[in-house]
Amino acid sequence: MPPDYESAIREAVPMPVDVEVTADSPRLGPDTLTWKYYGDVRGLLGFQRLAGTENCIEQLGKAVEDHSVIFSDTLGRARRSGPPIMKTVYAEDPHHWGRTVRDFHKPIKGTISDGSRYHALNPELFYWAHATFVDQVLYVTDTFIRRLTHEEKAQIFEEGRTWYQIYGVSDRSQPQTYEEFVEYWDRMLGRFVANPTIGYATGYLRKGVPGPRWLPRPMWRVLSAPINGFLRTVVVGTLPPQMREVCGLDWNPKKEKRFQRFAAFSRRINPIVNRLPLRALYLPWAYDAWRRVGVDPRPLMNAPTATPVR
Repeated sequence: MPPDYESAIREAVPMPVDVEVTADSPRLGPDTLTWKYYGDVRGLLGFQRLAGTENCIEQLGKAVEDHSVIFSDTLGRARRSGPPIMKTVYAEDPHHWGRTVRDFHKPIKGTISDGSRYHALNPELFYWAHATFVDQVLYVTDTFIRRLTHEEKAQIFEEGRTWYQIYGVSDRSQPQTYEEFVEYWDRMLGRFVANPTIGYATGYLRKGVPGPRWLPRPMWRVLSAPINGFLRTVVVGTLPPQMREVCGLDWNPKKEKRFQRFAAFSRRINPIVNRLPLRALYLPWAYDAWRRVGVDPRPLMNAPTATPVR
């Protein structure tokens, strides 16, 4: 993180980087850990961590509030924004999709509570949004699939640098090593603030999942109890403590112990899960990509080569 980060994030100056895309332009492929784990269906366990950490930064939370339909069409927004980002990893033409994602953000600008400006293509904001996806691969894999070694975490970070190049935005605030990324992540957690976007997006974790209008509320309270119990243990368990605090989400040592038991069980059954049909194990865009390159990823990179770092 540059020493003038506070002023840099308030510049509100878009900084796209347009370079000629060739057959040799950097891209991710089936030999990467990101291909192996990003499209795994277990990544859905980290959906709230991904979306929440991104929007706990005030500028990004305000950008969503000002320019998104999250308050009126939450699921629709997720369906529209998720696939293009996934295609920056798995599509045959990832640079096209990277530029598509980038250019979608060109008109997204405004001001935050202190009157300072923001722009979605400001490098500090755009990189933070990308960092939450790198974190998702690291966190979900290490928590729910298998423990990663320090070398593997560093590899995923390096692959994340290649991934970021695909968008074509200045990398001036990008950490240069995995160790710098960890420090950067911890500092950004300290910038989390409550805002309407993140409060609305996590309302179901505080109030419970809303039921269908045609179902009597007493009946839904009974039927939804196990769903809400799972969400308040597993989904809330994935969130950094700083996010739980700004979102007003209850947590205690008893819940933490339950969450860790669930995570350990998920890792133990990884060899069984990896025997599922490919279509059941991967999201559609990742499944199509593995089929396209003619590689079965299930036997690949399932065991660490060194002692994992907890």
